[in-house]
Amino acid sequence: MREAIRAWTENLETFALEVIFEQRRGKRATALRSVLFVLSKVFGLIVKLRLALYNSRILRDSTLGVQVIAVGNITVGGTGKTPVVEKFARALQDEGRKVAILSRGYRSNPGPLPRRLLNKLLLRQDTTPPRVVSDGRSLLLDSETSGDEPYMLASNLKDVVVLVDKDRVKAGRYAVRKFGCDIILLDDGYQYWKLRGRRRDVVLIDCQQPFGNEHLLPRGTLREPPPHLRRAHYIFITKSDGDTAALRARINKHNPTAKIIECVHHPLYYEDVFTGEQHGLDFVKGKKVAALSGIAQPESFDQSLVKMGAEVVYAKHFADHHRFSQQEILNVINRGKKRQAEIIVTTQKDAVRFPKIDRRDLSIYFMRVEIKIISGAKNFQDCVHQICFR
Repeated sequence: MREAIRAWTENLETFALEVIFEQRRGKRATALRSVLFVLSKVFGLIVKLRLALYNSRILRDSTLGVQVIAVGNITVGGTGKTPVVEKFARALQDEGRKVAILSRGYRSNPGPLPRRLLNKLLLRQDTTPPRVVSDGRSLLLDSETSGDEPYMLASNLKDVVVLVDKDRVKAGRYAVRKFGCDIILLDDGYQYWKLRGRRRDVVLIDCQQPFGNEHLLPRGTLREPPPHLRRAHYIFITKSDGDTAALRARINKHNPTAKIIECVHHPLYYEDVFTGEQHGLDFVKGKKVAALSGIAQPESFDQSLVKMGAEVVYAKHFADHHRFSQQEILNVINRGKKRQAEIIVTTQKDAVRFPKIDRRDLSIYFMRVEIKIISGAKNFQDCVHQICFR
């Protein structure tokens, strides 16, 4: 039943994106875009009203008594948020701070449905402790239970506490009380206004698609209007190509005081998904490669392989956060072999969702990446210093 619901959700999401970005033509698609446009206006009013209620203290926010860094974006998906959260966690940890990452665990296992429904019907606060993906010593949950990004962060950051809960006020208090954390990182937290005391806001903007198609949800991919960038203290331009003068000018129009940092996703090595064997960056050079991904912008991943000298003979894209079946992996292996592919390459985010497979005619590797700052390194260092020694 769960698999059927996931498949239906992914198909609906794919269809919606095709309509939003006008990849679907015809009268029905045009009519649907008109409806979505009206709904986006309503959504915009709701966003502004909600923010106004928090600013006027009609809706009350909370504080944890420790420094909070909210890392997020104003568009849906694909800005490279997880590596930026990882970079902040490492830098803060290097300064001797006890860091906890709080995530809502998108598409994770949400727990028993009857209990969740009962809590909502009775207007009862959920007192269930947050899911502990990592206690700072051991990886305790799998990717299906915790979600892709929390699991990946916990795998890459061995000494950082990673918690999953929709109520990040509750999760933050748990991190402070149970683990003694003194820095809280909110993964995808720019719109989480329930936790605003002692907070720094970091916003990521994708250089390739900075504001999507310029429409708010559901007609576009904007969560908030671009002028709402004014709340940000620091802005990361991700996937930068160096030609960012026009984008910087637009950012400065909305927020002239935010510090701007430009970065790229820098490959580190390739690692076998099943054996852990690692190879350097020249590993794919000159090889025929089958690319496999289930991320928001798969084309950028395919292009990165080409830039590193690979010949991409086959590319298979799934919906973002797709949970792979064994048969789907075997199908990619079979089709890759027909195209004379020598290896299959995927992303680390996808690799955490791979099932065990019965045969491995082609080895499957993921590309391990990190954020590399190409402009504004001093701004990042100042940010970390101000957080740690405020």
